[in-house]
Amino acid sequence: MVDPEERRARASGRSAAKPSNGDEIQERYLRRAISEINELGDELHVPVLGSGHPLGDVFLLKYRPVHTEIAEGVAFFGRSGQALLKSLQRLAVDPLAVYGTNCLKFGTEDPAAARGWLTRELHIVQPKLIVVMGEPARAFLNSVAFPLAAEVAPLEGELQRFTPTIQALVTPDIDEALDEAQAKTAFWNAFKVLGTWWAELPPY
Repeated sequence: MVDPEERRARASGRSAAKPSNGDEIQERYLRRAISEINELGDELHVPVLGSGHPLGDVFLLKYRPVHTEIAEGVAFFGRSGQALLKSLQRLAVDPLAVYGTNCLKFGTEDPAAARGWLTRELHIVQPKLIVVMGEPARAFLNSVAFPLAAEVAPLEGELQRFTPTIQALVTPDIDEALDEAQAKTAFWNAFKVLGTWWAELPPY
């Protein structure tokens, strides 16, 4: 894993040796986010933890873990993660600015219990964009009652307002799009909007 301080230095073009006040503040936020994500995992004894940067601008969300994720205990482990990494590279989106998780952490729990966990993840990560993968994930996100959130409509490939500071992008379910050409195309056509959004993101 790339050191977060080095990531920030690369992104800003500055040396990591002499952080600015802004970098020092960001470092404090990062330490707090890492601590809170770890506390959430310890509290829940979750078999499938979120993966990626705990302050990622992009929050990937799908409904439930597949067996490879459950076996390894990491969200987006396996084929879906590899496909997404290739897609992010193709779109020139920094994978170090991405965090991914599942609505259900065990895959079998009562969704009512899982809503609070997702709410906490969103509060910790504070993303700028949620990529909502599949109808079950969209319905689950809408059921969370996140503060100031608008309902995310079933409009694939369109940026929507989720909260005043977070947008949403609905795509097909990545796990269901891996084995059939038409499904892959549908996923890509929706997901590629992320590249345009990322290119227009202000550099701060």
